Amino acid sequence: MPLYEVTSDNLTEIARTTFDQAGLRERTDLQRLLKRQIEVILPDTLVLAEEFGEWEDSKRRIDLLGLDKNANLVVIELKRTDDGGHMELQAIRYAAMVSTMTFDKVVDIYSRHWQSSNDEAQAAILDFLEWDDTDADSFAQDVKIVLVSANFSKELTTAVMWLNKRDLDIRCIRLVPYQDNGRTLIDVQQVIPLPEAAEYQIKIREKEQRERKEKAADGPFLKFWEGLLASGENSTPLHSKMSPYERGYMGAGSGTKGLTFYYAIARHSNRVELYIDRGSSADNKRIFDELFSQKVEIENAFSEPLSWERRDTGRASRVAYIMTLGGYKDDEAIWPAIQTAMIKAMVRFEKALTPFIAKLKP
Repeated sequence: MPLYEVTSDNLTEIARTTFDQAGLRERTDLQRLLKRQIEVILPDTLVLAEEFGEWEDSKRRIDLLGLDKNANLVVIELKRTDDGGHMELQAIRYAAMVSTMTFDKVVDIYSRHWQSSNDEAQAAILDFLEWDDTDADSFAQDVKIVLVSANFSKELTTAVMWLNKRDLDIRCIRLVPYQDNGRTLIDVQQVIPLPEAAEYQIKIREKEQRERKEKAADGPFLKFWEGLLASGENSTPLHSKMSPYERGYMGAGSGTKGLTFYYAIARHSNRVELYIDRGSSADNKRIFDELFSQKVEIENAFSEPLSWERRDTGRASRVAYIMTLGGYKDDEAIWPAIQTAMIKAMVRFEKALTPFIAKLKP
């Protein structure tokens, strides 16, 4: 679709061009710019490395390697062509090559690419993921693919849609350049999946993946959450809204938009928390600040200090009560004690915070 400039008398079409004609190169221009502003094509993504190719017997390189908020790796491939070439096949190879990557390896890659220490790299990644500690069992459970091109052939889009139906996660994002009075404009459009259908398709895929995992085996998280809910069946109304699944957290809405009560467990620690995320960083910080202004009253109601995490570099914020009784990696014989302590903490936590949540400004 063409772009038009609106004037008082008419709509003037802006001339479409090519990246070649605009003097924009694949690596030195598009890749360089997107590396610094990846949110233009992919919000909530951390770029780990550029031109990544650390595998034996291969000179091929991933244009941009990223990480999403769910701790999944993201392979991003860029083309200036009008058909995308065979980039989907190339990206699938890359996804397979990085699929076994560990958290420690990702820290090392990020550290070397961004010239930081390993401690700084690990802190940056944990902050981006909003994790308190490394969680190898939840890290890199999937690899996503993002294809970026001036256009895509019918053969490529047909292949991508077929692959997505078979549980891959591939996006196609079109960058269309325009020239307007010496300026170069770029129209960014996600064409697969269509933005209107993306959220629905993600939910369907997650549901199918969860069902397959539950049928295949009871993993540590699923077993732990089932035990917790069974133990605290009548302890809090929140439990009736919770469903156990294969993740290190389980939650239910507070009754106020964007505020969720969560249980969370790591290898050797656990916590209960109020997670604040309405989709807007500014709105999240406003809510956090409003609660924080009543910190003394809330902690008096809870009878213990809480962890107040505004997370200025991230979108969401949270209030948490952190415990160190143990985690899912500890002996299952102590799980009942951990679960009982978490349930008691959640009952007190919800009771302490609910009156203050009810008074929040809309």
